[in-house]
Amino acid sequence: MSELHQMLGCALLTAAVTAVALQWLLRCEAVLPQDVANWRSLHAGSVPRIGGVAMAIGFVLSLSLHSLFIGQGDVAQTAVLTAAGLLAILSFADDWRALPVVPRLAAHLAAAIAVVVALDLPVQLAVPAVLAIVWMTNLYNFMDGTDGLAGLMALIGFGAYAIAAWPHAPTLAWWCVGVAAAAAGFLGFNFPPARVFMGDAGSIPLGFLAASFGLIGWQEAIWPAWFPLLVFLPFVADATLTLGRRLAGREAVWRAHRDHYYQRLVLMGWSHRRVAVAGAAAMAASAAVALLLLNLDDFGQWLGLFGWGVVTVASLAWVDCGWRRNGSSLNH
Repeated sequence: MSELHQMLGCALLTAAVTAVALQWLLRCEAVLPQDVANWRSLHAGSVPRIGGVAMAIGFVLSLSLHSLFIGQGDVAQTAVLTAAGLLAILSFADDWRALPVVPRLAAHLAAAIAVVVALDLPVQLAVPAVLAIVWMTNLYNFMDGTDGLAGLMALIGFGAYAIAAWPHAPTLAWWCVGVAAAAAGFLGFNFPPARVFMGDAGSIPLGFLAASFGLIGWQEAIWPAWFPLLVFLPFVADATLTLGRRLAGREAVWRAHRDHYYQRLVLMGWSHRRVAVAGAAAMAASAAVALLLLNLDDFGQWLGLFGWGVVTVASLAWVDCGWRRNGSSLNH
């Protein structure tokens, strides 16, 4: 059996195991950590936030099969997986009992530093790389606020990583397929109406892996530095522009809010399903553009980046116009 067939078979098994694990965990719903609706929430009642645990089970299976068929990754890749596992454990504790912000951010910073040290990046790149990893780690958590959105981003984003990495870096491709497959198994329970949320145990490691795998791919010359940013652009643009807007308004950015673009769409009357489908379309389009641009020369790449950036900004401006027209009174 070829390595590609092994990887695809493993992906199917990973998705199935994730779904079975979730089904089993939901039998104990009464004792699971719950996301209880509050003023910031876009859902009603309480929903178990255990999806990240099931995704971790599926992903660990994928890693085990990779070790069995292919072998271990290098030191840097192992450091990334170890840090992601430790973040998942800490975040699972946070799902059960909310932890203070400072130790959580300190853990994110320590994990990012560990990756940068393992990758042996030059000093001039180390600080920007650490900040990028920490931002993406938290950004993914910020964007996990409506049914299906974060799971679809993982499926599409890590799927795009895998396509770009294969066959240049089969180990990285395999791991990306594992994450995407675990997200697919989770989406069966999270697509609107959601029966389960991934929780911090899912969103924090996903954001960390999105940034770290992107950095590994760039260092190994699999893709340019812009590629991970473009693949995840719908998430990055929404979270970054929202943060900038709140900073400009001198708001307490560490407090919960409903100012993200996807949240505003729901508040303006869009259903969770419609937001998820629209988000998936934007994510798929951005990932497809990123993959297509890899085949162009430098001028074509920069022209494509500029054009897609204009499309993204125009889309978000359209949401802003609708919000100013009839949505701002709803965010209370």
